[in-house]
Amino acid sequence: MQFEDILYEVRNGVAWIIINRADKMNAFRGTTCDEIIKAMNKAGYDRNVGAIVLTGAGDRAFCTGGDQSAHDGNYDGRGTIGLPMEELHAAIRDTPKPVIARVQGFAIGGGNVLATICDLTICSDKAIFGQVGPKMGSVDPGYGTAFLARVVGEKKAREIWYLCKRYSGAEAVAMGLANICVPADQLDAEVQKWGEELCERSPTALAIAKRSFNMDTAHQAGIAGLGMYALKLYYDTEESREGVNALKEKRKPEFRKFFK
Repeated sequence: MQFEDILYEVRNGVAWIIINRADKMNAFRGTTCDEIIKAMNKAGYDRNVGAIVLTGAGDRAFCTGGDQSAHDGNYDGRGTIGLPMEELHAAIRDTPKPVIARVQGFAIGGGNVLATICDLTICSDKAIFGQVGPKMGSVDPGYGTAFLARVVGEKKAREIWYLCKRYSGAEAVAMGLANICVPADQLDAEVQKWGEELCERSPTALAIAKRSFNMDTAHQAGIAGLGMYALKLYYDTEESREGVNALKEKRKPEFRKFFK
């Protein structure tokens, strides 16, 4: 497969899917999402692959969500909001292999959602997690909210979304958002170690276990699907557009003047 926005490689049975947009803080556009979906499916059904790593290029960011330069009331690709988010989230959940999020820097917005959805999250001591939706005129009305509450608890999930604070790798581990935090220079080795250990486990047992975990929250796909339609309507409002406009103009947004 030839990719434009991602890199795909297999390291001793562990497939690495790397968002290769470091100049954009590994923010994703429509093309990026489509390529991650294809790579997930490729790795998921490759009998020589035992685990999958999802990460971003460079040291600054794992992923910072949707590329705002491709967003003017809508994104640049297909899907309900111009990005195939429902398909992307489903690809991570439905692939029969464990998916490890390797977080080396910012995991913000939609990037934070991806790290949440992955089966395991290994971060460095330079990782920063957080949400920005209500500061930007956006929200993830599916796995990013409902599933996050399952991961970190209802109160913490609401704090993350309502206040848009930033959290360190150590704080992410403490709240259950990440499994382990290691020094930045040890991150790749630790991620590969976990991946290779997974390759030693029974692939059928892992697939059944993953499906079993997913069944408990399978209804959230319906919530996400409905929520994306609500989000599309929201993106068509001046209140939502104010977030993008304020970012472009480098000023503080004034959402309430559009709230009616």
